[in-house]
Amino acid sequence: MSDTDHGTVFAIVLAAGHGTRMRSNRPKPLHRMCGRPIVLHAIWALCDVLPERTVVVVGNSAERVTKRVQESSPEWANVVFAEQAEQRGTGDAALAGLTGIPGDDLDDESTVVVLPGDAPLLLPSTIVELVTTHVRSRNAATVLTAVVADPTGYGRVIRGPDASVRAIVEERDTDDEERQVTEINTSVYAFRRDLFSPALRRISPHNAQSEYYLTDVIAVLSGMGHRVGGVEADAAETRGVNDRWQLALAERELRARTNRRWLLEGVTMLDPRQTFVDVDVQLGRDVTLYPGTILEGTTTIGDHCTIGPQTRLTDCAVGVSSTVANTVGREAEIGSGCTVGPFAALEPGTHVADGSVTGAFYTAGIDTAASGAPADGS
Repeated sequence: MSDTDHGTVFAIVLAAGHGTRMRSNRPKPLHRMCGRPIVLHAIWALCDVLPERTVVVVGNSAERVTKRVQESSPEWANVVFAEQAEQRGTGDAALAGLTGIPGDDLDDESTVVVLPGDAPLLLPSTIVELVTTHVRSRNAATVLTAVVADPTGYGRVIRGPDASVRAIVEERDTDDEERQVTEINTSVYAFRRDLFSPALRRISPHNAQSEYYLTDVIAVLSGMGHRVGGVEADAAETRGVNDRWQLALAERELRARTNRRWLLEGVTMLDPRQTFVDVDVQLGRDVTLYPGTILEGTTTIGDHCTIGPQTRLTDCAVGVSSTVANTVGREAEIGSGCTVGPFAALEPGTHVADGSVTGAFYTAGIDTAASGAPADGS
């Protein structure tokens, strides 16, 4: 990446928290949204800066999170892991993350992007803007901010007369004047590596939560005379996920984005609000999706297919010019020119041969090929 406008980039993804508000035995980073764990969405937001290394900081359920991320991370992300053994705040987590970045951090002006593992709506273009602005402005740090009508619960971005960022104050520590500020911290940053590590080592846990706040690094750098900038993003894009309600809202937004992309690519959806397409699904040209269609995992649909209504396909492949109606299938393959359903059930390993017509109430197991006659459902 040294030949690009934004130079060499490293990334630290903070995914060590307990996520107690999810009220789940599943670690918060592994809760799924549109077919991917939410921490994977954060990693994918880095796809246009292609980090030299992405350090995922784990803590709670470290083994489970590490295993899942290892299995699913894109190769370009170059993911490694660092463990925050004791939950002592985001500053401590970032310090743990720095241990996973190779080389001498005191003689390296590359950029370190730090982002939370529970912000699944971040767009790659926003990360590019953050990093590019950071490098071109020669900032010591650049904060991704948002302006909201009600900033309750968020850290406030405090700017100086020259519009540089002087500090980020967590709400518990704000005074009356700071509490009125509507520009908030999104917990996404770009730091100059050679300045980041020394600044992290100068923060202290003297605050309302007795934790090491990553936000305190901003005041440290500013106090040392370094410039800290800010890039404003859409508040909706930067929302984090802390409970099931927020997860549902984020999923609705991401599904709308996904459906819009496919509509513009030549897919017909009779009602996008009742059509559910995971982010890793692939759709051909002139595909029609009826209401109640759910396409999950790595499902692929060929050109000129009609899917639905009330059809759920998970990790399936459908050939060109096939119709699949009122069907449930998992890890099944449907050939070209087929008519499957209504009310078909395709078990893992099922293969429906090209040109087949299954008829109603068709049930198929491994290596079953439809003969063209209606099945008896046995």
